[in-house]
Order: sequence, then structure tokens, then C-alpha cells
Amino acid sequence: MSITLDKIVLNQGKFSMTADFEIEEGHKVALLGPSGGGKSTLLGAIAGFKLVDEGRIWYRDQDITNMAPAKRPVSLLFQDHNLFPHMSAAQNIGLGIRPNLRLSPAEKAVVSEAMEQVGLGGDGDKMPSEMSGGQQQRVALARALLRDKPVLCLDEPFAALGPALKYEMLDLVDQLVDTTGATLLMVTHQPEDAAYIADQTILIADGKAHAPVDTEQLFSNPPPALAAYLGTKPQKKKAR
Repeated sequence: MSITLDKIVLNQGKFSMTADFEIEEGHKVALLGPSGGGKSTLLGAIAGFKLVDEGRIWYRDQDITNMAPAKRPVSLLFQDHNLFPHMSAAQNIGLGIRPNLRLSPAEKAVVSEAMEQVGLGGDGDKMPSEMSGGQQQRVALARALLRDKPVLCLDEPFAALGPALKYEMLDLVDQLVDTTGATLLMVTHQPEDAAYIADQTILIADGKAHAPVDTEQLFSNPPPALAAYLGTKPQKKKAR
């Protein structure tokens, strides 16, 4: 098993959420549910940016509950890129290898290769301000991949992108995860995004993160909590 959430309780103000399940290694898993339901909170707990109030988090046979984020087997890609504006694209990516950016020639070659992988070959000298939102996300994704962690977490990183560019980025993530063999955990509140990339989905609603299930099966026979979240599309008003 990749990740075990053992009787986890997460409290934030009046909000409380529980999780008690395992996530198998190598899957692409969506964390789906309404806004404010706790998706990002749970992802933050797995990545180490949110301490659990009860329970333990395990990766394989290692207890990582109180481990610092940098030491966890997890890379987390945020929606706002977290790029340093005074550094070039290549420098931002290089941080994934060495925080002091004292890269050897071989490591610089790895950075260049990563930029090619995400479709930014030749753009290493560009500053974030000179790049589009999609390009900035490619930089952030390349940096996350160079951290070489077996679990890649995405916290709605493509929510601000248009539909075509968003699915282009999801295709890129899908390809890169297949290449590296990483376990993917992706927060979304869009069911179509979960259906597009995730083979399993964790439904988070009403203060509970449910165990991951097959995405196609989940949508074909939604439980009451998911059915309530999906709702029905309102009918278009007839012209008078």
C-alpha cells in the first residue's frame, strides 16, 4: 500500500473531517467534493502542511505523521504556482534539485531535459512575468517532478486555465505520471476532471473523506452524498 490514513481527524475552526482508508500505490486518484468540504485540507495533511489532530499517516511501513514536508515522499503543486518572480524558469525548476541552486553541469542538463518534457524547451531564461499562466504551471510541474517523490499531489493547479489548456495540462500530467510511476492525488471540484484523468476517486463530503473507489463505477452509481453534490442541471428558460 502507498498511503494509509489511520483514523485521521482534521479540525479547522468549527470544521472537522475524518478519514480512515488506504490509497494503493500507482493509482491516479481524484479528491472530489464541494468547495469548503476539506479536499485541500486532506491533501495538505498528506503533504505535511496541515498537522492531524488525531490518527496517523503512513507511507508504506513508515510513520510520516509528524515528518517535515520536505522529508516526506510527497511533492505538492499549488494552484498559484509558487514561483519566485526574481528567478528565471530554469532557476525555479532547479530548486527542485538543489535549494541553493549550485547545480553541476549534469544537473543543469536534467533541468533542461525537464523543460523539454513539459514543452518549455528553450524558455529557461524567461522570467515568470514573461510567461502565460499555462507556462508558469508547466514550470511548477517540472520543478515538482524533479523533486523525484513517489507521490505527486495537485491542489486544483489548473482551475484558472481555460478548458482547452486545462485538458492539455491534464494530458501532460497523465503522461508524466505514467512515465515516472508516481501515485497521483488531485484535488478538484469538477466531476469531469475526475472522470478525465483519475482511475479512482475519493469523495469528500459532510465531514468525511470516503475510501477511494473506481471512478467510472462511482459516477455510474453515485452514493447519496455524490448525487446531492452533482445535482441536476437546471432547464433553460423558454423564450417568451
